[in-house]
Amino acid sequence: MSDAHRIQSFAEFWPYYVGEHRHPACRAMHFVGTGGFIVVLAGCVALAPVRMGGFLLAGLVVAFLARKIEARRIAVFEAWAISVLWIVGNPWVLLGIFWAYLFAWIGHFKIEGNRPATFKYPLWSLFGDFKMVGQMMMGRLWRGDPVAPAG
Repeated sequence: MSDAHRIQSFAEFWPYYVGEHRHPACRAMHFVGTGGFIVVLAGCVALAPVRMGGFLLAGLVVAFLARKIEARRIAVFEAWAISVLWIVGNPWVLLGIFWAYLFAWIGHFKIEGNRPATFKYPLWSLFGDFKMVGQMMMGRLWRGDPVAPAG
């Protein structure tokens, strides 16, 4: 995909992202993977709230500042920066990242039969995964039409 054909906003990316997760079992794998990551992250914050909270906040600031970069180029350095900040906060975050990608990639390569969107849009894929899991927690996206309202 050339830079001229990149998706230009997260709002445009969201239907593409959900379309890459059409199979309910793939979405369930993401739910388990991201859920495990969130549990690890919450445990790290509980064990060292000030230290991990600071690194978590720093990663969120990077994500906020870099949110529009994905429209111009693959935001791989920014996605790595967020991961490194959280891992420096507590090395156990690496286990959570491994867990999340393991389940997500099994869902894509073995169930969905496609390449994860994270290879083209790593930062928006991170945002999309949290949004998708959040929608699943609200009872949406488990079956039927995978495209949920943009709101």
